[in-house]
Amino acid sequence: MKELIDSYYDWLKNNTICSKVNNYTKVSTPFLDRHNDCIEFYMKLDDNGNIFITDDGYTLGDLEDYGFTFNTPKRKNLLNEILNIYHIKKIDNCLTVTTNAKDFPIAKHFFIQGIISINDLYNLNKSNIMSLFAEEFNKFLYDNGVFYSENVKLTGKSGFDHNIDYLIPGNNKNPEKYLKAINNPDKSNTQNTMFVWDDLKQARKQNDIMIVVLNDVDHKVQDDIINAYKEYDIKPLLWSDKSTILQNLQIVR
Repeated sequence: MKELIDSYYDWLKNNTICSKVNNYTKVSTPFLDRHNDCIEFYMKLDDNGNIFITDDGYTLGDLEDYGFTFNTPKRKNLLNEILNIYHIKKIDNCLTVTTNAKDFPIAKHFFIQGIISINDLYNLNKSNIMSLFAEEFNKFLYDNGVFYSENVKLTGKSGFDHNIDYLIPGNNKNPEKYLKAINNPDKSNTQNTMFVWDDLKQARKQNDIMIVVLNDVDHKVQDDIINAYKEYDIKPLLWSDKSTILQNLQIVR
């Protein structure tokens, strides 16, 4: 067993590459991020003789480039939990650690493990992503002053009750708007939404509108899904296009 442990240490040492970048040492490790690229960080001695370690903003910046931002309380809490566990600080958008020479090995180990854990947030299971998407969408409506009723039960022509995520009331100038936020658009939930709307519109006012907001940030939305909604007089809007969503939810005074 000792030989196996020694071989791991040899692998780690032989596959860790250091190079000089200005007044920093760039360290490329054999541990991989979610792109299967080597995790890298930078380190230097500070004015007090301690070792300052930083990822130069890459980890959080990369997640943001792929649409995963920490803009809700739940996501912020998830990030802060990881930072606390691995004793990492966030300065602006950079992950950092300051340590002395004695504690450097464990600090470096924790720093890499923290980066791996933060990367894993991108691969949250569907139920967590759904929860996060719903929370983000609620916050979006609230922040933009959209008045709505949530989780409204309506009866269609068939006599079946249907749950609508959000109901935006109408007036003499505005139609009533039924709004569903769909986290993972697929054939199954598309067909279900089309059935719900076909049943409801026969029992409601003629000019009422059905809108679906499709999460295209965490998933790619297929063109046939979008086209199917349009065929059934349902307006599909993409979560990445917030300005268009607001335009369609505006109330005419």
